[in-house]
Amino acid sequence: MTDTSARPIQLLVVDDHSLFRRGLMALLAQDPRFEVTCEAGDVGEALRCAARRRPDVILLDNHLPGVLGVDAIPALREAAPGSRVLMLTVSENEADLVAALKAGADGYLLKTVESHHLCEAIVKVMDGESVVSPEMTTKLVSALRAQPPVNGAVPDAPVSTATATAGAELASLSVRELEILHLIARGDSNKHIARQLDIAETTVKIHVQHILRKLHLTSRVQAAVFAARHAQ
Repeated sequence: MTDTSARPIQLLVVDDHSLFRRGLMALLAQDPRFEVTCEAGDVGEALRCAARRRPDVILLDNHLPGVLGVDAIPALREAAPGSRVLMLTVSENEADLVAALKAGADGYLLKTVESHHLCEAIVKVMDGESVVSPEMTTKLVSALRAQPPVNGAVPDAPVSTATATAGAELASLSVRELEILHLIARGDSNKHIARQLDIAETTVKIHVQHILRKLHLTSRVQAAVFAARHAQ
């Protein structure tokens, strides 16, 4: 876990709507874990801020003047190689989601996200996890199913080895864990899973932890992707 006590996580906020941008900055300023060191309303300004400030996390809107945020991700990473990029957008288009992740985004959140979930997502991204809004997880899985890797293999891995490894990892899951894995892939939250299976939400959390450990994964998004590729 990232030690945020040493210094606040340095943020760059990129959004062309000044009212939303200022509101977001005011919200983040209330959390001592964060410090907004720069703001930008377009890609050019964002690149200059990124190169000058080298933020820990860049909160990036997709609809910017003249260019999409997803198209600016490679340039932002080049300007600030150590920065992580978290998309914060209104776009629920699965093509934008897939394009952002392929371009190197560390997460994709909708602007309807609750403030405390946004703050936790920033910390997770800083810790190296990938985060995607629950509403978009199902769309991500659908997109992966529409264009699966050859024979379900992980890119650049031998087909037989990847398939055998995935099969062995799936075999290590209990029946209940397999049920929960499929529900995660469907985009269900822990609360929804608990209701559907008639178990406590804390029990679901424990099962999810076991699933991630057994599959050697670090996030629900990775679990959903794994299920889409190997547990159909």
